[in-house]
Amino acid sequence: MGSDTSRNVTIAMIARLAGVSVPTVSRVINGRTDVAPQTRERVEELLTRHGYRRRLASRRPSSALIDLVFNDLDSPWAVEIIRGVEDVAHSNGAGTVVSAIHQRTSSAKQWLDNMRTRSTEGIIFVTSMVAPPLQAELRRLNLPVVIVDPAGVAPQEAPTIGATNWAGSLEANQYLLGLGHRRIGFIAGPPQLMCSRARLDGYRAALDAVGVAVDDALIRPGNFYHESGYAAGVQMLALPDPPTAIFASSDQMALGVYEAVRKRGLRVPDDVSVVGFRRPARGAVVLPAADHRPSSRWPRWACWPHVPCCDSPGARRSRALASNSPPNSSSATAPGRRPARAEPSRTR
Repeated sequence: MGSDTSRNVTIAMIARLAGVSVPTVSRVINGRTDVAPQTRERVEELLTRHGYRRRLASRRPSSALIDLVFNDLDSPWAVEIIRGVEDVAHSNGAGTVVSAIHQRTSSAKQWLDNMRTRSTEGIIFVTSMVAPPLQAELRRLNLPVVIVDPAGVAPQEAPTIGATNWAGSLEANQYLLGLGHRRIGFIAGPPQLMCSRARLDGYRAALDAVGVAVDDALIRPGNFYHESGYAAGVQMLALPDPPTAIFASSDQMALGVYEAVRKRGLRVPDDVSVVGFRRPARGAVVLPAADHRPSSRWPRWACWPHVPCCDSPGARRSRALASNSPPNSSSATAPGRRPARAEPSRTR
């Protein structure tokens, strides 16, 4: 069909040919998901055959947006990520839209519908499970995606930024062992997640390296949230031979342990040392937890596929950032013991 005719193609004409309503064609054009697959295919075929020209929103660099999507926003670490992404995005003339989907399909769908209405240049998922249907829709929209600290297996085509889970856990527990602790409790994350398994393996490796037997009574399940950390802390502190230190697989669970220690009438770190895997924002909480994540570097690497001005990591599709465990006020020498020499691991 010639260019003169293609300019005269209207949504009403496509709707009439497809045997559907005008709003249905509009939903297809705007990428809405609430259209039956067969109907969408028929409308798309007619749009292509008749050369319908979709109106493209003008995108000036100053109006570009990056969607930043969390499961939840109740972690102080989320504030650090938001601040870092906004700093990088704004310095490159882009804005940010922050959303929380709360691990609910309905919230993810609502976010997706809202996202289609704005000029989004790309998406950053933080500690999120990107479900296959959502992956498929994002591929169809051809939007660049980066996953920060992926929960589970990330889509192969999506760049990821994560921590060295095994090495970070190993080093944190070596640090506690170096302070003389031999009864170290461990609060795990969801067992189906690879990061949880890696952190548990790092804990076991640290104990094994100095000949400390793993006591299954000191390993408790968790889900990365405050409540599970509190419950695990209560259980371990009630043992006949309780731990002198507890390593939690997340900062939120570490804060739950703090509460359990306080309600037991004990003090951190005088009676119990507590270390968590993530570092809360400095000053955001009264109780210090862990210091493991070099999160100041994450936002720039998360933004690079979306903001052309950002330094590109080149061909690397994923980055695993080395964790560290410097001394902090939540850990101390084990009661009644002198610090042992435990050489911290060096991760690259």
